[in-house]
Amino acid sequence: MKKRSRYKKALMAWGIVLLFLVIVALLPSVFASHDPEAADMANQLCSPCKETPLGTDHMGRCVMCRLIYGARVSLFVSGAVVLITATFGTLVGLISGYFGGKIDSVLMRIVDVFLAFPSFLFTLAFVGIFGGGTRNLIIVMSFFGWMRYARVVRSNVLSVRENEYILASRGMGASNIYNIVKHVFPNVIGSVIVIITMEVGSVILSTSGLSFLGVGVQPPTPEWGYMLNDAKVYLSTKPELMLYPGLAILITILAFNFFGDNLRDFLDVKDTNFGGDK
Repeated sequence: MKKRSRYKKALMAWGIVLLFLVIVALLPSVFASHDPEAADMANQLCSPCKETPLGTDHMGRCVMCRLIYGARVSLFVSGAVVLITATFGTLVGLISGYFGGKIDSVLMRIVDVFLAFPSFLFTLAFVGIFGGGTRNLIIVMSFFGWMRYARVVRSNVLSVRENEYILASRGMGASNIYNIVKHVFPNVIGSVIVIITMEVGSVILSTSGLSFLGVGVQPPTPEWGYMLNDAKVYLSTKPELMLYPGLAILITILAFNFFGDNLRDFLDVKDTNFGGDK
């Protein structure tokens, strides 16, 4: 009980941090007083002041406003990616684990094929050919991000499908869809939620990395990785321009990872890694 209470307190603490980040992302205009894309060449690289608490960048744009609006971009991309990947991966895992046999073998071999490819290199190639931008990032990261959900859900379904209440439901003539929705899915949703919270940080890091390389979210849209790319030229003269977006990325990823880690322990979900075939 003491350990569970500790996990609950940690969940609440990190949950407050995430709630604040979500509110900032949903209502950036409440916290930002300037247009994050409006350049003011007369106020380049200004020091922090009342008007611009974190100063301005090389184009005279308010750094704090760009950080705030950058949160919206990062959380929107990561939210869209995890929603798509979690939905598709969970569906594949449910079908594979519940029906087994040839269906299971075919689906898991497809998963193995996807896992064999270096996803980051293919992501770089895709955005290099078709261009960056929010839409292309969501498409390619979703295409390579569903396998973990499929493996974990399948692993959980294999341990659930032979329970007596599911066998009894089958014996009473219940359809497979009914059993999956009513009995199987509720037993795997905990693992899916934990993976989602831990995958958001990974997606944010990938998005920022691609933007830093210049193939992610395109200017003038404010995004933390692109802000790092912009600021690298001024590392020796204005290192804080790299520090601010770097801290934003670090804090956000840590918040999601610690929240997911404590949620896993609180829900006592044991298997949230890539599960092997059973």
